[in-house]
Amino acid sequence: MSGGRNEEFKGERRRLIDSPKVATYDLKPEMSAYEVKDALLEELNKGDLDLIILNFANPDMVGHSGMLEPTIKAIEAVDECLGEVVDKILDMDGYAIITADHGNSDQVLTDDDQPMTTHTTNPVPVIVTKEGVTLRETGRLGDLAPTLLDLLNVEQPEDMTGESLIKH
Repeated sequence: MSGGRNEEFKGERRRLIDSPKVATYDLKPEMSAYEVKDALLEELNKGDLDLIILNFANPDMVGHSGMLEPTIKAIEAVDECLGEVVDKILDMDGYAIITADHGNSDQVLTDDDQPMTTHTTNPVPVIVTKEGVTLRETGRLGDLAPTLLDLLNVEQPEDMTGESLIKH
């Protein structure tokens, strides 16, 4: 969301939680999900945020192992953490957009039962927890930014070619 820029923009605050130091993430499929969740809950409790962009890397990073059991554990850890985060956001009268930019843990084996260690091209879900918001059935990654602007009631720049996923 920062265009690859390392420096924070005015009004932006970044918090980076390091990944565990392990040879491969299948050895620690929960990675740092619980630390990320705790850090986010701490930030939310400050009450001064308008927008949070968060990455739980587990399903992607562990999915690259092509190993089913660790991938399931990674997803379970993220599911637990995301549940707590979304509950807190909803308690604050906020809403969340949950998605991914690609698949990976959705398919851990190839058609001939070999470990699949690459990203998939399968569609990924988009979930918006805001009451009364209905989304189009299909879209593309380029539609996420216009959707976010739509939710924030910010006019979409003319050179932004995506379309909001929200049905009006």
